[in-house]
Amino acid sequence: MEDKKIHKTSVGGQALIEGIMMQGPKGVATAVRKADGDILVEHHDIKHLRDKSKLFGLPIIRGVVGFIESMILGFKMLTYSAEASGMEDLEDVEMNKFEQWLSDKLGDKLMDIIMIIGTILGFGLAFLIFFFLPVFVFNKLNNLTNNALISWQGAIEGTLKIIIFVVYMVVVGQMNDIKRTFMYHGAEHKTITCYEKGMELTVENVKKCSRFHPRCGTSFMFVMLILSIVVITLLSLVIPEELKRNSIIWMLIKLPMIPIIMGLGYEFIKYAGKHDNILVKILSSPGLWMQRITTKEPTDDIIEVGIESLKAVITDDPKDDEIK
Repeated sequence: MEDKKIHKTSVGGQALIEGIMMQGPKGVATAVRKADGDILVEHHDIKHLRDKSKLFGLPIIRGVVGFIESMILGFKMLTYSAEASGMEDLEDVEMNKFEQWLSDKLGDKLMDIIMIIGTILGFGLAFLIFFFLPVFVFNKLNNLTNNALISWQGAIEGTLKIIIFVVYMVVVGQMNDIKRTFMYHGAEHKTITCYEKGMELTVENVKKCSRFHPRCGTSFMFVMLILSIVVITLLSLVIPEELKRNSIIWMLIKLPMIPIIMGLGYEFIKYAGKHDNILVKILSSPGLWMQRITTKEPTDDIIEVGIESLKAVITDDPKDDEIK
């Protein structure tokens, strides 16, 4: 295959339940494989906060706004894909009396409520695993060394976060449902890469493309983890030791840093989408490596879903989706 030059685009996506969401010049669209085997393609009317105020489009701030919007949109699209794929169909599932009572009382709202509860529990678990646990482990290690590690608190906590993140993704990646979602994630990347290379969107062409893409949520998470090491390390150098030894106070001090790290991470990913220099390659490499875990090679039927989702958001003029 001829290695064509990559056309940098702003097109992005997300793996869903038996489907893929894409965002492009034509807005947001999803393609979901239904229970009967057909692919359902739908456009979704999405209003962005950056369109309401110029403030939300400023550097750093736009990263925080974009992250919050992507979380909300991702939740909505996951709920939608669960319904469209037939996952929410409870008629064929044997329910106990309590489940039947919930289904009768809540009806179509039951799946939405389950997704909301799952999201809340997910955020709580993420806080415990990625925010509280590194502080807890560091304090134990620091006590064992008679406070010899206190100057390296930010770096050690950041390294622990990366280790926890990698182990967590490896573990959940063993679940069959997650493996299939990772296959859709791979199809999303491969389809976008095929398009950026100027190749015709066919199953055979998509299969030839890489499932690793620098403009990915996994890369964004890794960039934020790396930036958190730098920012929190600098912060730990100016915070008195007596405050850092108190886990609650230290976590409260770090909380305001999260939006800053988030904003910086977004700006880097945006920069990485336009450039291919040594800095970008170095900082992007951990995220690209991590995609070996969070993406899997898709089957032909999954690639077909990726192609349909991408076709729904692109135009005939490649200039319409160039990164601004």
